[in-house]
Amino acid sequence: MGCRDVHAATVLAFLSGTASVAGLLAAVLLPNWRQMRLYTFNKNERNVTVYTGLWIKCARFDGSRDCVIYDPQWYTAVDQLDLRVLQFALPLSMLTAVSALFLCLIGMCNTAFVSSVPNVKLAKCLVNSAGCHLVAGLLFLLACAICLTPSIWVIFYNNYLNRKYEPVFSFDISVFIAIASAGGLFFTSVLLFLWYCACKSLPSPFWQPLYSHVPSMHSYASQPYSARSRLSAIEIDIPVVTHAS
Repeated sequence: MGCRDVHAATVLAFLSGTASVAGLLAAVLLPNWRQMRLYTFNKNERNVTVYTGLWIKCARFDGSRDCVIYDPQWYTAVDQLDLRVLQFALPLSMLTAVSALFLCLIGMCNTAFVSSVPNVKLAKCLVNSAGCHLVAGLLFLLACAICLTPSIWVIFYNNYLNRKYEPVFSFDISVFIAIASAGGLFFTSVLLFLWYCACKSLPSPFWQPLYSHVPSMHSYASQPYSARSRLSAIEIDIPVVTHAS
């Protein structure tokens, strides 16, 4: 496997990272992070479920899809610490993952469209394809940690709310989407790390260079003469004297 070729591993990593970012975007926008179910003992009334998201809050009667109470300004008055942390963590995770996707795309485009023999004057300015994938893998891993930690905290904080108040709180589908997206980001980083470790040669440094040397500078370099080669011209010019018997 060569670092200067586009492989299925890098393409699969790019697609996996894109799907994970899309999942994070859905988790951010959906108002389904926490449910608070309110029961009534009046037979003439229906139970109410309050759906809490990162930006909005919606209250619905059982069997209805319309919001009885819709609060679009909920993001300014969030009173739950885990959701407040997620308001900052998930956009930051998305930004980090998008930066990693951009680097991954640069690396693939460089390996696909750049000539294998670089220009001598531009050799120091060339993009390091393997380095782009390596940094992208690190950014994907960072985005996974930023997303996964507060998403799992929601589950524990939900149990804390049930103990503190009443057992009416439950986490919703957005928690599962965020955790699955974090798993996708981790899978993407593992793919890029495996590709990097498989394509780099063992004696090379940790940061795999794009070119170990510039071919146009070394291809036509004159080879050093050996001591025998330096004396060959002298030996040819020395006349050979033979003695007649």
